[in-house]
Amino acid sequence: MATIKDVARKADVGVGTVSRVINQSDAVRPQTRKKVLQAIDDLNFSPNLSARRLSLGKTWQIAVILPYLTLPSYVERLRGVQQEIGSTDYYPILYSVGSPEQRDEYLNMLSEKTQVDGLLIISMPLSRQQTRKITRNQIPAVLIDAADPILSHIVVDDVAGGELATQHLIDLGHQKIAYLSDYLDTPFQSSGKDRYQGYRIALQKAGIPFREEYLKEGPKGREQAYQTALQLLTHSDPPSAVFTSCDTKAIGVLDAARHLNIPVPDQLSLIGYDNIRDSEFLNLTTISQPLLESGVQGTRLLLDLVENNQQGQLSVELPLTLITRDTTGPAPG
Repeated sequence: MATIKDVARKADVGVGTVSRVINQSDAVRPQTRKKVLQAIDDLNFSPNLSARRLSLGKTWQIAVILPYLTLPSYVERLRGVQQEIGSTDYYPILYSVGSPEQRDEYLNMLSEKTQVDGLLIISMPLSRQQTRKITRNQIPAVLIDAADPILSHIVVDDVAGGELATQHLIDLGHQKIAYLSDYLDTPFQSSGKDRYQGYRIALQKAGIPFREEYLKEGPKGREQAYQTALQLLTHSDPPSAVFTSCDTKAIGVLDAARHLNIPVPDQLSLIGYDNIRDSEFLNLTTISQPLLESGVQGTRLLLDLVENNQQGQLSVELPLTLITRDTTGPAPG
């Protein structure tokens, strides 16, 4: 295996010059740079990554911390991260969080510049203590799908989104509207709770009483939503419309409606949230949020902070759109 000394000998330059070329320093004449690069190519030399990191005082790694790695909305955000970071020298390192304790462990470990150059935190609000630790250690960090009073973040207005979805059903004449969500009080994210708040606001504005039996919380996932929807749709006074906190749950409700031979949208209207790829295939009415774009913009913002060795607070709110398809229609009767 060729060494940096072999490259220097072949290019007839010093080892320091080869190092400067590898580290993309401007303090090398173009003709000399060309000779060194040719020698690197001829010898099939691969610079030692650890040495390069040490010489530049950087790890060239970005930590991406997120819960529930298998859910479609998070995968789509990760596609945006990969799309933006793929053309750079940085490497994304994924940390999938399964519990609050694991989240705290990762944040404690990664809030040091010796570990990574920056933190990209997806769908996990931080405590004040966690935010203070990040800022105290001066590590650049950006949150996606979670707001923060100190750190930069990319968000949508989920309260407005919940109101938009519920209002669409109200405009179609529905009075009996259920909300099916993840657990509202979760240590990982607040989006389900925010969408629920928008749901309540829309009902109140329309003068529709809130019914406790129409609020259903449960674990994430299609199968869990299916089981919950079976209970909801066989209630003695079932809803004529269901708003779910994400498209994955909406698909579970569709499964339950088919099992019970409930026609959609003639007898039951259904609206989801996120506009994942499966929602288009199933003609699901939904609230579209720019998942891929949030990953792109969050990564772009973080890399800008990393390159300039900065922290900062920049709040970016991305737009939401109602996508009307075949699962919503006028209230029966």
